[in-house]
Amino acid sequence: MLALERRNLILEKLQTEKRVVVSELSQMFDVSEETIRRDLDKLEKEGLATKSYGGAVINEDVSIDLPFNIRKNQNVAGKQKMAEIAASLVQDGDHIFLDASTTAVFIAKALKDRERLTVITNSMEILLELSDVSGWNIISTGGVMKEGYLAFFGSKTEESIRSFYADKVIISCKALDHSWGIMESQEAFGTTKKAMMASGRKKILVLDSTKFDQTAFSVAGNLRDVDVVITDKRPSEKWLAHFEEMEIECRYPAEA
Repeated sequence: MLALERRNLILEKLQTEKRVVVSELSQMFDVSEETIRRDLDKLEKEGLATKSYGGAVINEDVSIDLPFNIRKNQNVAGKQKMAEIAASLVQDGDHIFLDASTTAVFIAKALKDRERLTVITNSMEILLELSDVSGWNIISTGGVMKEGYLAFFGSKTEESIRSFYADKVIISCKALDHSWGIMESQEAFGTTKKAMMASGRKKILVLDSTKFDQTAFSVAGNLRDVDVVITDKRPSEKWLAHFEEMEIECRYPAEA
C-alpha cells in the first residue's frame, strides 16, 4: 500500500471516530509505529489532524479542505437526498452549470434520467461521471487543474464560464453566514462560483446543515442572488425567516 493511500485511510478513520491510536493503526496496516507517527506528522502539517499522546484527533476546523475522495464519502445519505431535490428542479433540455463540489457529483448522478441536457462544469469528476450519458452536451470549462481537487480553476476557467448563459446554476459552498453570505475556503473556488452565478438565470445553492452559521476565507456570492436553497435538514427558524425575507425558496427532505 502506498503511503498516500494509507494516510487517506487513516483520515477516513479519523473522520468516523474522531481519534486514532498509533498502536492500533500499526497493527491494522502491518507497519511500524514509527511509520504511523510519520503519517500522523504529515496529516498534522497539512492541518487535517492534531497529534496527541499515543495517537491523533481530527482537526474539525471548517476552513480546512479535506481531500476530494474523503469529502465525497461524507454525509452520503444527505447528499443523495439533496441531489434528488435539486434534480427535480431541472427540466429536459435545460442548460446547467454544475460546480466542482462533491455534492454536485451526486446531483449529476441524479440527473441521468433527464434528456438533452447541456452541462457546463469545471469538475473532472463530473465529466467522468457523465461520460457514458448519450444525447447530452457535456462542456468542460478547461483551465488549470488544482492538485487534489479534480477540478479546473483560474482565469481561463472563468473566461470560459462567462461565455455561456445557463438556465440553472447549481453550486455548493463551504460556509453560509447571515452577513457575509456564500463563502469558500479558497479565493479560486469563490471567484469560479461568482462567475457561474453571474452567468445563469436561476441560482440554486445546495448545502448540508453543517455549513450554516459558518464562515470561510473567500466570499463566493451574495445570498440575495440565490433563488433556491436546498439542504438536508430543516433549517432553524432564524434561517427560514431570513430566506423568507429575501424571497428565497428553501427546500429540504420531508422527513427532515
